[in-house]
Amino acid sequence: MANTQSAKKRVRASLRKRDRNRSTRSAVKTLVSRARRPALPEAASLTSEEVRRAISALDKAAEKGVLHANNASRRKARLMSALAKMAPAAAAPTAATSKGSVKPAPAAKKAASKPAKTKA
Repeated sequence: MANTQSAKKRVRASLRKRDRNRSTRSAVKTLVSRARRPALPEAASLTSEEVRRAISALDKAAEKGVLHANNASRRKARLMSALAKMAPAAAAPTAATSKGSVKPAPAAKKAASKPAKTKA
């Protein structure tokens, strides 16, 4: 148990911060889990809107010091990679249904690196 007055005050302050940090951390976890699980069973599991909300909450928690910056960054990277994996799966049926072959665009010519010399 704290003996000095300042130590007792630090205990009270740390308990207040603990409660505030716990609620922020819980809100972040909720938003991340909502972003990961599907809203509807037939829908894709990740929606960009939910991921955006989760990333915003992670940024705010890191800014406040509730989460370490690297921890928030790692979680954001995992969310974005999961979203990127879902995006090609959603776009694949449309690409598979097109029957015509598409030619790639011709490569653009390289610009001359040195300007041509001119006589004065």
